[in-house]
Amino acid sequence: MAIERQKEIRRRRVRRMKLRKLRAKLAQAQDEAERQRIIEKIRRISLRAPLEV
Repeated sequence: MAIERQKEIRRRRVRRMKLRKLRAKLAQAQDEAERQRIIEKIRRISLRAPLEV
């Protein structure tokens, strides 16, 4: 497999893991300010990612 393809696959895998962690934090968030901060991080990582899964 080409090195570029491996890098791409790794980037996607890391992005999915980050999104999973951020969604878990979003579910545990207490106040609206904290929720907004986490939502901004999710949007920075992936614009089209659904917030709830």
